[in-house]
Amino acid sequence: MIGHLAYVAAFIALGLAVHDRTFAGAGGAILTLGMIGTWRYSWAGINFSRAMAYVRWRYPRLRRRAEAAYAERAVPAHAYFMVTTYKIEPNVTARVYGTIFDAAARSRGGATIVASVVDGADARVIHDVFEARRPAVDGVKLVVDQIPGSGKRDAIARSLRLMQREAPSDRDVMIFVDGDSCVPIDIVERTAPFFTDPRVGALTTDEEVEIPDAPLFAHWFDLRFMQRQMMMSSMAFGGRVLTLTGRMSVFRADLATDPTFVAQVQHDHIDHWRLGRIDFLTGDDKSTWYWLLSRGYRMTYLPDLASVSMESQPMPGFFESAIALMKRWFGNMLRTNGRALALGPRRIGFFTWWSILDQRVSIWTTLFGPIAVLLTALLATPVVIPAYIAWVMFTRYVFCGALSLFRGGGFPIVYPPLLYFGQIVGAAVKSYALFRLDVQRWTRQSAAKAAVRRPLGQRLRAASSTYMHTLAVGWLTLGVLLLTGLV
Repeated sequence: MIGHLAYVAAFIALGLAVHDRTFAGAGGAILTLGMIGTWRYSWAGINFSRAMAYVRWRYPRLRRRAEAAYAERAVPAHAYFMVTTYKIEPNVTARVYGTIFDAAARSRGGATIVASVVDGADARVIHDVFEARRPAVDGVKLVVDQIPGSGKRDAIARSLRLMQREAPSDRDVMIFVDGDSCVPIDIVERTAPFFTDPRVGALTTDEEVEIPDAPLFAHWFDLRFMQRQMMMSSMAFGGRVLTLTGRMSVFRADLATDPTFVAQVQHDHIDHWRLGRIDFLTGDDKSTWYWLLSRGYRMTYLPDLASVSMESQPMPGFFESAIALMKRWFGNMLRTNGRALALGPRRIGFFTWWSILDQRVSIWTTLFGPIAVLLTALLATPVVIPAYIAWVMFTRYVFCGALSLFRGGGFPIVYPPLLYFGQIVGAAVKSYALFRLDVQRWTRQSAAKAAVRRPLGQRLRAASSTYMHTLAVGWLTLGVLLLTGLV
C-alpha cells in the first residue's frame, strides 16, 4: 500500500511541478498525441469490454453447452500427449511428467504419451517417474522417443507421425506440452467437451509461471500473462485467438495428425521479397495456428484452466533476458503475421484480421509518443517531459488496475513501469524483427550457426535490413516532425 501511495504522489507531484501550463510550441505535439492516444485507449477499451463479456457471459454458456453435448457421447475422448524435452533440469522434468502422467491416468477414454527427448538422462527420469506411479498408470501407453538434436520442429513431426499409427478420431484430443510446463490434472475432461463443436480445431488456456530467484523477471512474466488473459479472452469472443501457445495447447487429434499439418510444422517457411526463402526454425505454435486459421477452423480460449510454466532467467540481467525473449516471440509473430493478413477479413473475420493488422500498426504508433516528446523537448519546450512522465505513470497505473480485474484485483507497484517497458522496448524490438525476419534464435539453444564469417549474400541481406530499418525510423521521425508542427 505504501508503494502505491508513493507512486500516486509521485505522478501528482510531477504534474503539479509543470509551471508553464501554456506548453508554448508544444500544442501540435499534444494534439497529435491526444488523437493517437484516444485511438489506442479506445482499442484497449474495446478489447477489455469483449474480454469481460467473454469471461463473465459467453464462456460460461459455451462450457455448459459443450459439457452437455460431451455427456451424450457414448465413448469419451482418448487423450494423446505430445511432449518435447530438451536441456531441462531433472527436477523440473520429474515434476512436469508427474503432472502429465496423473492427467493421463484420469482420462476416461485412455491416454497415449509420446515423449521426445535428446538426452538419455531425460529418458531415464521419465521412465522412473512413470514406474513410480504404478498401478495408477497401467492403462496409459508411454513411448519415449530418443532422437538426434535436430530441432523442435523435427521432434514434433516425428512424434505426430508415431501417433498417426494410432489413427486418432475427431472425438480424440491431442495435447501439445513443452517440457517445462505442468498440465492441470483434469485437462482432458475440461478440454475434450469443446471439440464436440466440429468447427473447433484447437484451444489454449491461461498460463501461470514459477520463476525462482529473479523477482523482477517473475513480475514481468506475471504481467504479460495478465495482459494475455485479457487479449485471449477478447479474441475468443469472436471464435479465433491469435496464437496457440507452445507451452500447452489442445488440438482435435485427427487434425494434429493430418499429413499436411505435420508437414507444415516440420517444413514451414515464407518467401520474402528481399530476404528470399525463410525456413522457420522457431515458432511451431504459429505454424499450427496458421494451418487451422487458413482452413477456417475456430480456436478458442479457456480462461478458467491454467498450465504452470517453470521458467528461469536465461541471462544474468533482467533487461537482456527480456529483450532476448521478445526478439524470439515477436520474430515468430511477424513471420506469420503477413500471410495471415493475406487471408483477408472475409475469410477469417474482420475483428481477427484487424487485430492482426494492429500488431504491425501498433509498432509505429507506440514509438510515436516518446519520439514526439523528445523532439518537442529539444525544439520547443522541455516542460513536456515531466508532463509526459506524469501522464505515462497515471495511464499505466489505471491500465494495470483494469488488467488486475482478470486476476482477482490488486497488483504490485512494479507493474506500471514494467508495462511501459514492455510497450516501448517491445515496439522497438518488433521494429527490429520486422526487418530481420530471417534472424531466429532459441533461448536455450541457438537456432543460428556459430559465429563465423558469413557469405557475401548473407552480409548484403543484413546490410539491407539495417538500411530498411533505419529508413523506416527516419520516415517515422519525419512524420512526427510534420504532424506535430515542429517543422
